[in-house]
Amino acid sequence: MTKSACAIALATAAAVACLLGLQSARVTAQQRGKAVYDGKCVECHGDTGKGDGASAAYLAPRPRDFTSGKYKIRTTDTGSVPTDDDLIQSVRQGLYGTAMPAWDRLLSDTEIRDVVDYIKTLSPQFASQPPKAVVIGTGVPSSPDSVTRGRLVYDRLQCGKCHGRDGRGEGAAATTFEDDWKQPLKAVDLTEPWTFHGGATSRDIFLRFRTGMAGTPMPSFAEAATDAEMWDLANYVVSLARKPVWSMNADEVKALYAARDAEAKANPVKRGALLVDTLGCVVCHSPVDEKKRILPGMRLAGGMLLRISPFGDYPTGNLTSDKATGLGNWSDDEIKRVITKGILRDGTRLLPFPMDYASYSTLKAEDLSAIVAYLRTVPPVWNKVAAPRRTFLPVFLWGKFKMLILGDDPPMTFFPGNAGAKGGL
Repeated sequence: MTKSACAIALATAAAVACLLGLQSARVTAQQRGKAVYDGKCVECHGDTGKGDGASAAYLAPRPRDFTSGKYKIRTTDTGSVPTDDDLIQSVRQGLYGTAMPAWDRLLSDTEIRDVVDYIKTLSPQFASQPPKAVVIGTGVPSSPDSVTRGRLVYDRLQCGKCHGRDGRGEGAAATTFEDDWKQPLKAVDLTEPWTFHGGATSRDIFLRFRTGMAGTPMPSFAEAATDAEMWDLANYVVSLARKPVWSMNADEVKALYAARDAEAKANPVKRGALLVDTLGCVVCHSPVDEKKRILPGMRLAGGMLLRISPFGDYPTGNLTSDKATGLGNWSDDEIKRVITKGILRDGTRLLPFPMDYASYSTLKAEDLSAIVAYLRTVPPVWNKVAAPRRTFLPVFLWGKFKMLILGDDPPMTFFPGNAGAKGGL
């Protein structure tokens, strides 16, 4: 073999070894990333990254479906996957106004990089479509003139149809929507920038206009407005911000919540929906599978079996508007009585746990009425749930003695599946 051939062979071997080494390092990083994912991300995003983890059904907005390749917070063109830096930023700082926390103090830079490498393997788009970053430019500084121009752009692009004339939904044609996965979405309140998922600076907001928010009804305005107009619009949105509560004095806080109370009274169904979500009614009154995911179409339909030892079995009630098996034929007073006193329609009294009617008895009358008004709007689901089944009286009384006198809290078991008409234990 000549010297030149030998040199070529050695160079080729070195190149192959280098490539194999890089590939091995990448595989190792992905394996480390999967370990981080399994430990930190599965609860919300699910085993396979579809956004269907055990906690997903209780979160709004829902966790990202990584398998789709659709990401809302990006610096890339419409239809493009995000850059690595986009993903790293989302993991590092979290997404404001959502359940996605900032991991920068809990994970090292290497762990964040590794988990991003692993997340990218969950969607084929990352391998087939390189990210296409947008050109951001220098921007338009905020000024009274820019804000005025931005208001005109806001009107021309009809932003008020979703966000209202005032940015809070006043006069909007609709403020609730569905994403590509048929999950509920709300138009963001533009006066509360601390809830903007991708940040609240003019640059952050410009990017949402320029790139759109994939998987949602929020489009890109790249073909409807110039970059300068989108910068003006971003400056206008920044100008809508109200003072946050933590910066208010006592009189300002009182005025804010007085206005909120007036809005609640004007729209009791909206207020009731907020209360039902906040009080966690969906957690117990929706049957789940073995991975704690709500069974399809069974939200608030009852049927989750709770075994409270030694007091008995307590399947949760159907809160939908179904007239045969839900609350459809209950009077307002009957619904309020079970919420505040734990007394069912047939006179059965529930245990004060986990149905915390003692606490709910302190709800304001208008809030109780709002909850009832909302429950009337929940679509009917036929799911006949059996009455609670108590244990033998002496055993029941012994359990009360242990709890009240000995301080021994009763264990509770939440069973998967529907204990209603379609199944049970």
